[in-house]
Amino acid sequence: MGTSSETFKKESMDFEAKVKRTVFVDNFSPQVTKEVLKTAFGQFGTVLSVEVITNYFEENNNAVGALVEMENAKQAKGVIEDIRNHPFMMSGMPRPVRGQEAKPEMFDDRPHDPTRKIDFQWVGPEDEDFEVAQKMKDLVKRHAAEASLLLEFQMEEEEKLAKQQSEMLNTNYKKYESIENIMQEGALNRLARHYKVNVSDD
Repeated sequence: MGTSSETFKKESMDFEAKVKRTVFVDNFSPQVTKEVLKTAFGQFGTVLSVEVITNYFEENNNAVGALVEMENAKQAKGVIEDIRNHPFMMSGMPRPVRGQEAKPEMFDDRPHDPTRKIDFQWVGPEDEDFEVAQKMKDLVKRHAAEASLLLEFQMEEEEKLAKQQSEMLNTNYKKYESIENIMQEGALNRLARHYKVNVSDD
């Protein structure tokens, strides 16, 4: 008993340190992957791991957030401050990512207390709590359906905005390319001399 208790204390201390160096992020596009998250947050420091939290109540099992474990607590705090103070978007999607301190209950691998016991039982139609449990189940299904429709709408809007951004970037690139070609060919200087306009950097 003493050995298991000591092991639990050691695991709890290690887990507490892990929580402190982990950032919970959400509000990112469903198209964002673990690799994208790791690359994006690698700008702030060393990313040790990325764990995506999936909503299994939804039909498509979409991610509701992610746990990004940094090298230390200082890096994690820096990430949170930067995200709160500056819009941070990934994969070209016009949706600012949110970041906050991770909580112990967000982790699936949190240490199990050997002294804690959980009792459970199936609830049948004859049980007095059956009706309440059924209403909660229906409520969860309805919420999942509404969330799925909202997510579908958001993805459509993101795709439209992403397409507009891409078209705008391409248009601006062509403009800069044309200006660069004009300058290289000397046409700009000839036009400047003709209209008596100074285009030099001086």
